[in-house]
Amino acid sequence: MKNKYKLVFTVPVENADAVRQAIGKAGAGRIGNYSFCSFSVKGTGRFKPEQGANPTIGEVGKTKEVEEERVEVTCDAETLDTVISAMKKAHPYEEIAYDVYSLENK
Repeated sequence: MKNKYKLVFTVPVENADAVRQAIGKAGAGRIGNYSFCSFSVKGTGRFKPEQGANPTIGEVGKTKEVEEERVEVTCDAETLDTVISAMKKAHPYEEIAYDVYSLENK
């Protein structure tokens, strides 16, 4: 079996579909005979841009809350770097919070 990874990131709700499409086209979310598979849950993201930041949303020095989606997708080791690049290109944030988890094959 191929090595699989799970990519988890947050994105503003209004940008979530565009980012999901970009990573799906890059190969994320393939499970058996299905493609573009993902899971999302809505929540509130909080951040404070510091001096030197160029925020897409919010202002330097002020705490901001944004309605975001946490998106989870799987991908093969061969496409992981391409998927992360597609996420970064489509994502509106200057700095993106994301995690990559190695999945066990059972």
